[in-house]
Amino acid sequence: SSPSNAKISDPPHRKFSPLSSQFQKSLRSHCADPLQISHPASPHRRMAAAKENYRVELRAAARQLGDRCLYSAAKWAAELLVGIEPDATPSQSAAMDTPSSSGAAPGGRLLHLHRSGGSSFRRRMRPGGGAGSEAGTPLGGVSYVSTPIPDDDAFDAGADKYLLAKTYFDCREYRRAAHVLRSQVGRKAVFLRCYALYMAGEKRKEEETIELEGSLGKSNVVNQELVALERELSTHRRTGAIDSFGLYLYGIVLRDKGCEGLSRTVLVESVNSYPWNWCAWLEIQSLCTSSDILNNLNLKNHWMKDFFIASAHLELKMHEEALKRYERLMGVFRCSDYIQAQIATVQYSMRDLDEADMIFEELLRTDPFRVDSMDIYSNLLYAKESLTALSFLAHRVFLTDKYRPESCCIIANYYSLKGQHEKSVLYFQRALKLNRKYLSAWTLMGHEFVELKNTPAAIDAYRRAVDINPRDYRAWYGLGQIYEMMGMPFYALYYFRKSSHLQPNDARLWIAMAQCYESDPLQMIEEAIKCYERAANTNDTEGIALHQLAKLHSMLGQAEEAAFYYKKDLDRMEVEERQGQNFVEALLFLAKHCKSMGRFEEAEHYCTRLLDYTGPEKETAKSILQGLKRAQSGFPPMDIDHFAL
Repeated sequence: SSPSNAKISDPPHRKFSPLSSQFQKSLRSHCADPLQISHPASPHRRMAAAKENYRVELRAAARQLGDRCLYSAAKWAAELLVGIEPDATPSQSAAMDTPSSSGAAPGGRLLHLHRSGGSSFRRRMRPGGGAGSEAGTPLGGVSYVSTPIPDDDAFDAGADKYLLAKTYFDCREYRRAAHVLRSQVGRKAVFLRCYALYMAGEKRKEEETIELEGSLGKSNVVNQELVALERELSTHRRTGAIDSFGLYLYGIVLRDKGCEGLSRTVLVESVNSYPWNWCAWLEIQSLCTSSDILNNLNLKNHWMKDFFIASAHLELKMHEEALKRYERLMGVFRCSDYIQAQIATVQYSMRDLDEADMIFEELLRTDPFRVDSMDIYSNLLYAKESLTALSFLAHRVFLTDKYRPESCCIIANYYSLKGQHEKSVLYFQRALKLNRKYLSAWTLMGHEFVELKNTPAAIDAYRRAVDINPRDYRAWYGLGQIYEMMGMPFYALYYFRKSSHLQPNDARLWIAMAQCYESDPLQMIEEAIKCYERAANTNDTEGIALHQLAKLHSMLGQAEEAAFYYKKDLDRMEVEERQGQNFVEALLFLAKHCKSMGRFEEAEHYCTRLLDYTGPEKETAKSILQGLKRAQSGFPPMDIDHFAL
């Protein structure tokens, strides 16, 4: 999905070679005056010019998106705008142009501040992770494909009516807004009229659902405006009388009607003609259910594509790829809270909880009223069992905006960690009343119902989650757990397989599947061993897999394999300074195994360590040591019965 023709600039201390004619044409497409590029500037000046191009594009995008009531996309563009690293002062720029002022840390790892100024937070970038280090990142932040910014905001004869319609839209009077624009034919007015009709249909659908099924009930109610909107927008697309915003709305309508393939095609047309609408990118992402679909998208090489690819990789659980892309984007958007939140989310998904915790803490320090992504932070604090920090976060979002779905989810996590599962369910339900498609709330509410032993409600919550997003591995895992608890191992295995297929690098899922194979109804030990081996190779932080592999091989009489895994488990526990029953069990098995194999010194070593513990293992170790001494003395053991008359 990344172009292979990216140009790499020479190091600052080398003499520049003449630019190719093709590259000069590429640069001219982005410069008002072609003379500006007749003599190449330093890399830092080119980067400064590229940053200014970003700012110009994002300022225009934030205004145009807000003008069309696409407020989420406008907010994203504005936040990204202020996330661009400030330009260096002339003295700093001159210093950076000298060969001695390299920004590389020892070992070739680049360091950068999360914020300019006095922030103490730093993130390490990977080798070669700087801006422009890969072909997929445009040189100096400049697009390979020139995308004109539409200038359609000049006031004309219909501007006053458009202003009135926009005011009605902002007041959620959608049909009044559409009525005002009924006779307007401009593309901007047509988009807002159709968008207002779509939102009116969504509002009515929500009202009918609540009237028929309650706020959390299932319903087959559909948006009644979809048919008319599809007819009108398809006609405009066929005649060429539609802009990128109309294509975005047409893509949403097609998605709601179940035409996912055509919807994806139309949305790609939209972002290719106007790439700054982040909502359109997110709609494409929701339709990319596999990496094959993602790689086959016909996208132009605008710099916004890098943000989309990184986000899509995160959604598809391609965590390493997502992290590399976000770290490259930090080369220009060094102060972007969005990128930092995404990096923290990647780290959380990769189970690097401490690193993610540090990033989220810094985000809250710089933006104390932030709610976006804080529900993920609450999941992290829950996993770390940090009750104090989670309490502080819940109190903060409650005071900031207690009726945001994310706020309700954070408070629900807090009550769950305290063991108050009824209150937790109440807040998850409140979050779902505010947003019925809030995936995380359905899944986590299923977990709470499991704690309350309410199996039917848990199954319903998990099924609602997978209906919203079939790639939610947590919901599939929850269903597997429930059916395992109900004594239905074959159903459980089906859901565990679905879960591990979606998240193959999570050891917990393979362990759950192995335990299911190991259960009494199945007793499929060989299959269980295969699953434990996958878990042991995928960062099993709790060490469950190694211990179980040792036990199962021992059960099958495979002493060498059992000794191998007991030794690995013992080494792991020593490194982590853990001691317990598993530690004693490993020492005892290894002592017996080494004695049987004639490795008396090793056996004596393990037995000596067992003498530090109390219990029957200590007596067994003494007995083994006595046997070892007799064996090493060269005399056979005395058989008293041999001397009997």
